[in-house]
Amino acid sequence: MENLYAILGVAPNASDDEIKKIYRSLAMRYHPDRNDAPGAEVRFKSITKAYEILSDWVKRDEYNQSVNHRIIIDAEAEAFALWRALFGMHGVVLPA
Repeated sequence: MENLYAILGVAPNASDDEIKKIYRSLAMRYHPDRNDAPGAEVRFKSITKAYEILSDWVKRDEYNQSVNHRIIIDAEAEAFALWRALFGMHGVVLPA
């Protein structure tokens, strides 16, 4: 399961205004009409999906419930995936 907060690069307690501001910035950067780099379209779609869920309080609450009640089997892999997502937002690709 993807961490929607990591995709947008916001904290779980981020306000609606913070989420909207970050989304607009990332959407402008990765929009397929503005960015022809490989993977930009996929990144744009994941940013849009994250925003659709986190901007709606009902969907955001459901997402938070599902994240808080899941069992992490491989904590190290989970942490590394979060780091890869964070570095990926800044154009740095970490080895798998």
